Amino acid sequence: MYGLPISTERKRQLPKKAIYAKFDLNSVQRESFDADIARIDIVAVICPATIPALSEGREVKEFYVLDVQMKRKEYDTKNTLLLSRLIAQHMVFALRYEEQVQFAIFHTKLFTTAWQPVGQASLPLSGLNLDTVWENIVKEIGRIEIANGHTLVEQIADNDQRAKLLAQIATLERKMANEKQPRRKREYFERIKKLKEQIL
Repeated sequence: MYGLPISTERKRQLPKKAIYAKFDLNSVQRESFDADIARIDIVAVICPATIPALSEGREVKEFYVLDVQMKRKEYDTKNTLLLSRLIAQHMVFALRYEEQVQFAIFHTKLFTTAWQPVGQASLPLSGLNLDTVWENIVKEIGRIEIANGHTLVEQIADNDQRAKLLAQIATLERKMANEKQPRRKREYFERIKKLKEQIL
């Protein structure tokens, strides 16, 4: 499944009732969770026992692939975040709706791919140890390119900061376009210029 070796395949359901009971979810959380998620199955375990060519990493000893059958495509991402926080393991989620799937992974924040046909979806495992394999999957799902010798966590923080600055610039550019007073227009221009310098 998802291009993973047969040796990694598992089929174990995680009953939602057990999740509710174990993690003491309140009624609002349960209703929201139930509105989005129909069923959760562990479908693969990636570890040295299932792929002998891989060694344990310093951080990642193993990780799981969870097949999550969704009741709707426009789901609440809070429920995926909730799953990633409740289960203290490294996990890749394959969120399936009808014949489409979207991969999701949590690494300092939640990343998702675009929806794609189930038959074409694959999770490439590249690296010699599980730390590297995990980081490469995060980069793949999050479409992250590492620059300037950054670590993955530093690059994620950098990308977030850049996105915030670009959003601020877009807001100020709209205000500047609608501003009638030349003095205020100039102020907006100077603020935009300073923000752009931070990006470079």
